[in-house]
Amino acid sequence: MSEEFTVEVPVRYRDLDPMNHVNHAVYASYLEAARTDYLEEVATLESEDLSFVIANLEISYERPITTDDDPTVALSVTHLGDSSCTMRYEIRADGNTAATAETTLVHVDPETKRPSPIPDVMARRIREHEGLEATA
Repeated sequence: MSEEFTVEVPVRYRDLDPMNHVNHAVYASYLEAARTDYLEEVATLESEDLSFVIANLEISYERPITTDDDPTVALSVTHLGDSSCTMRYEIRADGNTAATAETTLVHVDPETKRPSPIPDVMARRIREHEGLEATA
């Protein structure tokens, strides 16, 4: 794998719950921001060309994030199949783990809206970035 892929995510006032913690549902938005940046930068996709849907999302919360924190999201692709991939995330607040997460994404054909193979060029770029072996 090349250098760790991380994205800074700002804490916005609207992210906060009445206890001044980032609401648990907002963590998924932080993952989305990191995932979109990853696919744009690593797979060189434009945001309007992102053709993945989330098939599964799991988040484990470790500690709250507050306005005093500077959160970042680190992510990697841990599995790359023919039409799906698994991404693992760590949301950090001032360097400490605030949550861990995993998503399974499925590539879909923009016209049929059905699962379709991940384009070879995109898969190759992700494999190269992550140091993954090609599937047989």
